Amino acid sequence: MELTLLGTGAPAGLPRPGCPCAACATAATGDGEARAATALLVDGTLLLDLTPGPAFAAARAHRSLQGVRQVLLSHPHEGPALEVPAGLPAPVRLPDGQELALISGHRVRALALDSPGTGYEVLGPEDGERLLYLPPGAALAGAHGEARAPARADVPDGGGLHESGPGDRGGAYDLVVLDVAGRPDALARLRASGAVGPTTDVVAAHLDHDVPPGGELHRRLAAAGARAEPDGTTLVVGEYRHVPDVPRRTLVLGGARSGKSAEAERRLSAFPDVLYVATGGTRDGDGEWAARVRAHRERRPASWRTAETCDLVPLLAEDGPPLLIDCLSLWLTDAMDAVGAWDDERWAGGGAAALAQRVDALLVAVRGTRRTVVAVSNEVGSGVVPETTAGRRFRDELGRLNARFAAECEHVLLVVAGLPQVLRG
Repeated sequence: MELTLLGTGAPAGLPRPGCPCAACATAATGDGEARAATALLVDGTLLLDLTPGPAFAAARAHRSLQGVRQVLLSHPHEGPALEVPAGLPAPVRLPDGQELALISGHRVRALALDSPGTGYEVLGPEDGERLLYLPPGAALAGAHGEARAPARADVPDGGGLHESGPGDRGGAYDLVVLDVAGRPDALARLRASGAVGPTTDVVAAHLDHDVPPGGELHRRLAAAGARAEPDGTTLVVGEYRHVPDVPRRTLVLGGARSGKSAEAERRLSAFPDVLYVATGGTRDGDGEWAARVRAHRERRPASWRTAETCDLVPLLAEDGPPLLIDCLSLWLTDAMDAVGAWDDERWAGGGAAALAQRVDALLVAVRGTRRTVVAVSNEVGSGVVPETTAGRRFRDELGRLNARFAAECEHVLLVVAGLPQVLRG
């Protein structure tokens, strides 16, 4: 199957009409990031959703709509009426859980979602390539997209419509097009169910102005194992292409309230079963600390698990889901507590050597781990010399730890005022 992306933007497009925000202003400069509302043309015969000026959009992509035999809508459309060029069939929505057989040999199945709208699974006519398309802000309903009450049943004549239960075809899709930026958890669910596998090509659509454009957009998508393509791009479903590799080890640095923890969480938000390793532990009677911990938990996906521990070496040695370690500075505090680093006499009498052994063991484990790891650490000092000996000691040891940990990572970020700066990778 050939899939042409007539549009890849949100329903209002990018830039949004009349919006003065930075993302829209950047997209309007002609840097290749302007996007019309998402619409997909499959083999010139099936059109999924409508973009403004669909005939012109097809012409810009060197395609024609003359052979289109079916137009399917995936989500409620607000604003001006949809433009349907002369000669195109009337757009419809399939009832959830039902299947449409086209004269071209394509088969389309409607999938139930957790939001208003309908997802579509398309099976190719020849080699059985499988495409999944989800509308903006949507994920499959339930673990396997169980059917719910149909939205509409006005299916045109000429197509064979029958019931098809979820999971009839099974296995991973060849190509998935969905709202990766807006609903990374939708991609996580697909991975958890096996619908997205290591060779599935994941393409982001419905791109809106809430994601920074240009390099930052593509960096975020790559971290999720996805990519974005310009409007007009034609893809071959099932054709082998390199799927973006998620870095095995990532270090996210930043100052206080810089957004480093949120950035680290964002990098794994499209993956299920993440183990969040909280090195801060609990602090009895500290309401402000409890509020911080609660805020972190509430913004994490419900499928993630949490382990409150500073014993990182065994976790790094085990096989398992991705680890998010937040944070190394608190791990170092615990390690320095254990070796008596705050007492000058104990530090000189063996504490420094004991801490070095702990740090060496951690770095050996990081180097040898087979798990995906995203670690957070504070960037401290920046030329400021603490007043106390203990403060200077901690600053120096954390600086050394950050430098050595970064040397073991494929990807290193520094978050400044909420903006991630790529230092490596």
